[in-house]
Amino acid sequence: MTEAKPMQESSILWRRLVEQTEYALKCGALQSIPTSYEFVEQGRVRFLVRILANLVRKDAAKSPAKKDKDFNPFLPYEEDLFVADISDSHVCLLNKFNVVEHHLLIVTRAFAEQESWLDWADFQAMWLTLAEIDGLAFYNSGAIAGASQRHKHLQLVPLPLVDDGEEMPIAPLLKTAKFEAGIGKIPDLPFVHAIAKFDPSWINSPDVAAEMTLKCYFNLQKAVGLLNDCEKIGDRPNGAYNLLATREWMMIVPRSQEFFQGISINSLGFAGALLVRNQEQKQLLLDTGPLNILTAVAQPWN
Repeated sequence: MTEAKPMQESSILWRRLVEQTEYALKCGALQSIPTSYEFVEQGRVRFLVRILANLVRKDAAKSPAKKDKDFNPFLPYEEDLFVADISDSHVCLLNKFNVVEHHLLIVTRAFAEQESWLDWADFQAMWLTLAEIDGLAFYNSGAIAGASQRHKHLQLVPLPLVDDGEEMPIAPLLKTAKFEAGIGKIPDLPFVHAIAKFDPSWINSPDVAAEMTLKCYFNLQKAVGLLNDCEKIGDRPNGAYNLLATREWMMIVPRSQEFFQGISINSLGFAGALLVRNQEQKQLLLDTGPLNILTAVAQPWN
């Protein structure tokens, strides 16, 4: 088990997460998928590449009913996966088929489309979770961005992603970001993206943090071309995207496609953590280069 940081050890949410993980594993509700991993270096990033050991368990769980596009695993959610009521609008659940230990889902109580805009309540729930668990929060805005469910949900994985690497693989590149009017770009990332820094004091006030993060979110959406006018946002962005956020920053990456020759990429890919299903996909990743794969599924700079 990954050791918790000192602040997390005293966190009620962290303790609930650990306790419920142990219970859900024992009763069979949580069906963790074993992986091995190795590092692949490209463009000053030591990418973390996980290789699935066995997908039989996950594939067998996809009954005909669950293949229905209208099937919703969150309404109702599986009680044995419940971790906490994080807010009036959101609950925290375990990710049933987790690859990363203590992978948490931040799910809206009422149905909302995964492709819809994030709102104040979403960011409040995100900050309430980040206040207790130092991790990487992320959002896959729809199928093209790697989302497997239509029901709106953010996700969070504790940091570091693994014990023998950076807190997250792209950490060295984050330090090189160049900012103008509060919007940053990382010179060594050859695809469209935008990043913003958070005020360290926001962690102490989730409500204020949610309000400020929402403004930041729309500014980033505008910077990457997914929002034309902050006064007329419409029902959803102009395209799919991945969002990554920590206590210190938030980044948005527009997407052009979900797969690169069968390799599915979600938000964690842009944190430098990729997942392959077998040795053939691993070899394809090695031959192509992880940064080149990310560029192919994102949008290149004009």
